[in-house]
Amino acid sequence: MDNVENTVSRRKFLKSAGLSGAFLALGFSLPNVGNAATLKKLASPAVLDLEFSPFILIDTAGKITLFNARPEMGQGTFQAMPALLAEELEVSLDQVSILPTDGRKKYGFQLSGGSSSVRTSWEPLRKAGAAVREMLVKAAAQHWQVNEADCYAENAAVYHKSSGKKLTYAELVEEASKLEVPKEPKLKDPKDFKILGKSALRPDIPAKVDGSAQFGMDVKVPGMLYASIERAPFIFGKVTNLEDANAKAIAGVKHVVVSERKMPHRSTQGVAVIADTYFAALKGRKALKVSWEPETASELSTTEYFNRLRQLSKNEGAEFLQKGNVNEGLTAAFKKIEAHYETPFLAHAPMEPENATAHVTEGACEIWAPVQAPDLAAAQVAEYLNISPENVKVHVPFLGGAFGRKAYFDYLLEAVNLSKQVKAPVKLIWTREDDTIQGPFRPGMLSAMRGGIDKNGQVIAFEHKVVGSSIVHQTQAFGGKKLKENEADEWTMESINPTDSPYKFTNAGYRFVLAETEIPIVWWRSVYSSTSAFGQESFVDELAHAAGKDPLTFRLNLLNESPRFANVLKLLGEKAKWNEKLPAGKARGIAIARSFGSICAHAVTVAKDKNGVKIEKVVSVIDCGQVVNPNTVKAQTEGNVIMGLTAAIKDGITLENGRVQQSNFHQYRVMRINETPVIEVHIMPSTEAPGGVGEPGLPPVAPALCNAVFALTGKRVRKLPFDLTNLSKV
Repeated sequence: MDNVENTVSRRKFLKSAGLSGAFLALGFSLPNVGNAATLKKLASPAVLDLEFSPFILIDTAGKITLFNARPEMGQGTFQAMPALLAEELEVSLDQVSILPTDGRKKYGFQLSGGSSSVRTSWEPLRKAGAAVREMLVKAAAQHWQVNEADCYAENAAVYHKSSGKKLTYAELVEEASKLEVPKEPKLKDPKDFKILGKSALRPDIPAKVDGSAQFGMDVKVPGMLYASIERAPFIFGKVTNLEDANAKAIAGVKHVVVSERKMPHRSTQGVAVIADTYFAALKGRKALKVSWEPETASELSTTEYFNRLRQLSKNEGAEFLQKGNVNEGLTAAFKKIEAHYETPFLAHAPMEPENATAHVTEGACEIWAPVQAPDLAAAQVAEYLNISPENVKVHVPFLGGAFGRKAYFDYLLEAVNLSKQVKAPVKLIWTREDDTIQGPFRPGMLSAMRGGIDKNGQVIAFEHKVVGSSIVHQTQAFGGKKLKENEADEWTMESINPTDSPYKFTNAGYRFVLAETEIPIVWWRSVYSSTSAFGQESFVDELAHAAGKDPLTFRLNLLNESPRFANVLKLLGEKAKWNEKLPAGKARGIAIARSFGSICAHAVTVAKDKNGVKIEKVVSVIDCGQVVNPNTVKAQTEGNVIMGLTAAIKDGITLENGRVQQSNFHQYRVMRINETPVIEVHIMPSTEAPGGVGEPGLPPVAPALCNAVFALTGKRVRKLPFDLTNLSKV
């Protein structure tokens, strides 16, 4: 990927692409999962102006270009997207070049998030590749005056079977561009796949290893200034006094201005030092003397927040789903169990902190920034500046991690605010401390559970009440809205709704209680699946124990009408050797969850270690439907296991008097290499439609671990995070 200084200009692109003559360009929609793609051929004048919505372009030199609308943040779209196209087009992966989209509407929805890239592109990209292949084959058949059925495509060329004659794609592009686009091109049978389902190296990795890959931090534009923002010690603060003489005396400092941080639910202030180097800006920031007035929300406290959740859990809440009568089931139960499970606020902590370069000019704005959704970013910038979205252009380099954080555009709007004030391109860089202290965070949540079993150990009542903050209610982003009174937030039911969790309960209820907060919140990896699944899978384990049944057998009985789920558990039992007795001092725990279209289950083995336990091994089985690259599936699942364990046993985000009490990795720790257990990932063979892989491996991690701790020690962990080395406080 080029950096900004080498960004593909129209003329440079035309020159490098060899677009001196004919070409074949197809645009297509990226519809919702399951809908058909719409293909259309693009006219030459439009292409020459680059004012088109192309996703595939083949020129007379044989160069194939794919415009990738899914920013690469480490999840593998840089390999997966061209693989879908190359498979059907009968070319190798290295024959497809990738260019990012720039946020304009003509490219459609451009979000990397929700583990959606492969799921939504599986059919459209393959269909586009197949259509182009059929057009090229038809062009060759017409050239040779032979039957199309006697021709085939392979390695960027078309062959005539009986004569062995060959024409390259480059030679056929001009003729093919005159043909109609097939409405229903025939897709390859999966048994004939040469690329999909095969392990492959990712083309972005070498550049990321040797340092040549371009991230937001690497962006440079002519005349650019650097900015660092001094922030209030609490999340929301107003500047009451500013002494900036010492900062302005530092060589290189050009401006000191009060800045605005615009979040979806409110704004707050900062003081920006803008200089000709980042070092000078940071030095100037440290030389500032600023007095702050805490705003209304500066008494924010997570202790108060969770106390409120516990009180709210007594409310009936809004109904999401009701089956049978839970109260009657509980009344008739032989055993009744009630429990609360709590999960903390969490920071996203991507390795690359937030940064953005913005250049605001009269009626327009150009952005260079690692963002997960350039189209949505452009829309927010346009609204902020009160200009047309078409006048906002967003260049997206590689993202050094995101996990949902870079779909929240406060840092982008800050850069825009500064550029507008100083009338120059400004690059804003958040520090690690800014990222940890300011949020947004995964919301802290509580699962209030009630269940009852009969004398035969059958579950006859099950209730899951989710209590906490609503992201869509606070942000109103991605189709979100203010919830009406007594309205359940469907997002909070991820991983526990009947589709994601088809446990067969005779009487079941799922409810939601809203706890509003000013603490900025947003999606975190696997979103509410990471919180709700902890409550559900831990409580199912409690029910199994109360029924005196093996946890795996207990779950299989509840899933006997859901073979896909049952098969995942059966394979997990086999791979984890569930039925083999462990040595004294060791135990296993399991959990299963479906999220973003994929089912994943883990078996965690723990061993006694002084006053605590040690995690020895995690065996994982994932059913994500058809697979693009098994290497990516395994890598993403391993990453999910490590992030899920970190969330369970390291640090949460806590606030007191409006101040976040963690500031950097010494207080907000992540699991280190020497702490990481053996992780074994197995992929279920499947012909089902692809599911996501970037997030589904995370939700079952914490409950599987805590169920293992219970199996070994008899201590039930109901509040995360917990100290793995000392279970006396559990």
